[in-house]
Amino acid sequence: MERPGVRAAGLAVALASAAMFATSGSFARPLMEAGWSPAAAVLVRLGLASFVLWPLAATSLAGQWGMLRTKLRPILAYGLLGGAAVQVAYFNAITFIEVGIALMLEYLGVVLVVLWVWARTRRRPGPMTLTGMVVAVAGLAVILNPADLAGADLRGVAWALFAATGMATYFIVSAETADIPPIAFVAAGLGVGALALLVSGLVGLVPLRATTNDVVMFGTPLPWWVPLLELAIVAAALAYVTGFVAARQLGPTVASFVGLTEVVFAVAWAWLLLGELPGAVQLLGGAVLITGVAAVQAGNLRDTTRLRRAPEAAGAEVP
Repeated sequence: MERPGVRAAGLAVALASAAMFATSGSFARPLMEAGWSPAAAVLVRLGLASFVLWPLAATSLAGQWGMLRTKLRPILAYGLLGGAAVQVAYFNAITFIEVGIALMLEYLGVVLVVLWVWARTRRRPGPMTLTGMVVAVAGLAVILNPADLAGADLRGVAWALFAATGMATYFIVSAETADIPPIAFVAAGLGVGALALLVSGLVGLVPLRATTNDVVMFGTPLPWWVPLLELAIVAAALAYVTGFVAARQLGPTVASFVGLTEVVFAVAWAWLLLGELPGAVQLLGGAVLITGVAAVQAGNLRDTTRLRRAPEAAGAEVP
């Protein structure tokens, strides 16, 4: 039986991952304002993160490089969809539709995770888990306050839904890929994502534009590499590794819903770093979202316990 301490540690790691991912907006915005294209920023972010992780990845593999070959398919899915595509798709989405709508559609990826697990295991989530899902998504809607979807540009909707697929892939692959050190898997995956973006830029599929202009952060001009280092080391390397570890411990359903707290952390970081104060409605939405996430966690734990006890009960009835 799973120990409570292990699950609590998984939740703590998942929350830490969400908090680190949430710094992306606050540190990427100054780069965009300084003339960087989104794809260029993501390329450097993933590529530098992979480079930083590789020495530790090599140590963790201890010469067993064949592990990477045996996990080639999930590494490709993780890097292409969970690394590069989800970010580029979101940036493309917000060029056609409002940010609130794009985020709402992207975070539907957590629902895709539940549907995937449901289809794969043939087990419907319990009432508490389903209720928690609804409450969490409702809290997300309150925070983002999306405009009416009617009349939204279908190109933006399509890009945002593609981002949702990438997000779902990230959580599913992270949770279901075992027998390989997390750092090695993430380093390889992020490297694949960076290479895919580089090739896409060279053939003209995405614009790669970068500058060495100073950026303005916290009201102070800073070198361009300052936000890039944060994006690569904190919001990519550390965030992806901790997210991978958390998904292994919690499973894709709980990990993906804990990941929704990234929106709450993003609001908090914008408040602390950019001085953008959250309103009362956003605070209320955050409380609702966290309540829903807690219900998903409790419901998932109850479902797991019930499934484990069922065979034991059946065995006890056999004379």
